[in-house]
Amino acid sequence: MKNTTSRQIPKQQIAHQLEYIEQVSRRNALLPEQQWFFCQTFGCQQNEADTERIAGMLRDMGYQRTEDYTKANVIVVNTCAVREHAEKRVFGMMGKYTHLKDSRDDLVICMCGCMVQQEHITEKIKKSYPRVDIVFGTHMQWRFPELLLHRLSGSKRIFEISGDPKGEIAEGLPVQRGEGCHAWLSIMYGCNNFCTYCIVPYVRGRERSRQPEDIEAELRCLVEEGYKDITLLGQNVNSYGKDLGIGMDFSDLLARLDAVPGEYRLRFMTSHPKDASEKLFRTMAEGTHISHQLHLPFQSGSNEILKRMNRGYTKEAYLSLLAAAKTYMPDLVLSSDIIVGFPGETEEDFQGTLDVVRQGQYDQLFTFLYSKRSGTPAAEMPDAATQEEKQDRFNRLLAAQEEINQVRQDAYQDRELSVLIDGLSNGKDDSEFTHCGRTDGGLLVLVSGEDLHVGDFVDVVITKTSLRALYGRAVRKGYHG
Repeated sequence: MKNTTSRQIPKQQIAHQLEYIEQVSRRNALLPEQQWFFCQTFGCQQNEADTERIAGMLRDMGYQRTEDYTKANVIVVNTCAVREHAEKRVFGMMGKYTHLKDSRDDLVICMCGCMVQQEHITEKIKKSYPRVDIVFGTHMQWRFPELLLHRLSGSKRIFEISGDPKGEIAEGLPVQRGEGCHAWLSIMYGCNNFCTYCIVPYVRGRERSRQPEDIEAELRCLVEEGYKDITLLGQNVNSYGKDLGIGMDFSDLLARLDAVPGEYRLRFMTSHPKDASEKLFRTMAEGTHISHQLHLPFQSGSNEILKRMNRGYTKEAYLSLLAAAKTYMPDLVLSSDIIVGFPGETEEDFQGTLDVVRQGQYDQLFTFLYSKRSGTPAAEMPDAATQEEKQDRFNRLLAAQEEINQVRQDAYQDRELSVLIDGLSNGKDDSEFTHCGRTDGGLLVLVSGEDLHVGDFVDVVITKTSLRALYGRAVRKGYHG
């Protein structure tokens, strides 16, 4: 039996951080003006969830959130390391923020997240961005109150990217969630897969699962607070529980959470094909609150490229999974990730990818040109294809998916779908459709009707379709799981 609590930060250390929060709060209460904070987040949903925790700490320290960075006393930039484009954007924004500090001695600028967990990035910040006050990596997020207090108390610039590379879990720190009806719920952290193109295991550490009772307690709070669309997060949710040694896998957890009463939908991401199973699909099909939506990245349709990527499955195994999922859930809404131009990819390899796209009939694809990440095995692999060849393949992939998308969207014409209203329409497409929402499968719908409010579940008859969205008329209100 594994020690199921060894990966958690001891409660005493969490209590120390709560004390630091209180100290900063008392400090801010003595100041003549309200103190403000501004957060900018790059990257994935897990980064969004991390920012919610940083925002919760700052709120409890007496800061109020602002969307105007020029007004802020604390600026926090939560970074992403998955693609080179994100890094360039971060450094572009940092120039703007650090320039502000020339006229604002009271401003504290913080950088955190995956990008700064890399030593070469930290060194760049030290040398080229001297006005950045605090840099902390993914393993040190829970110590943010302590780091901020030290800097406010006159400490020199703080760079903290240490911590257990295996990763730890911090429970009991405050959270400030966004407004509306959507919420993130992390069930695990880190990754053990080491895909050869991916930096995530190096910056987020090994897989570690939260205790099921902690996850369930958080879900119950979210439902009580009125959140209606809740997404379970993990780099590979299908690996949940392997490190706990309690005989509970992700399907078991999903069934346990589904039993929580209330009017809400439960989604999850991301699933890794090597760990997905019929048991999971059966649990989804039998659930009351579980959305029939599956994001199952396949990355490439070439077995040779999949092997070089260290993905752990074949094209044939992946397609077999899709067939099983669609058997259990004929109404399944399916999405995936694809990398075009991985080192060594040939035209034949790319044709294999197009074949999976056509067989999979995806509702949505997230497509990327390969981006070299320093420190990953793929960065050292030879590559004969030109950038022009890769771009041509990328364009052909988009064209193929656009044809599929149109057919998939048109198939919803005149159908009645359950939609959760989650915002107002911008009115650019048609002023008749005043609200927007998501179907059980996560499809965007622009809705017309009377007396509509954010958080309403409504049945909508689809009257028009497009590549980007469905359009429909609300015919009745009411939740049905």
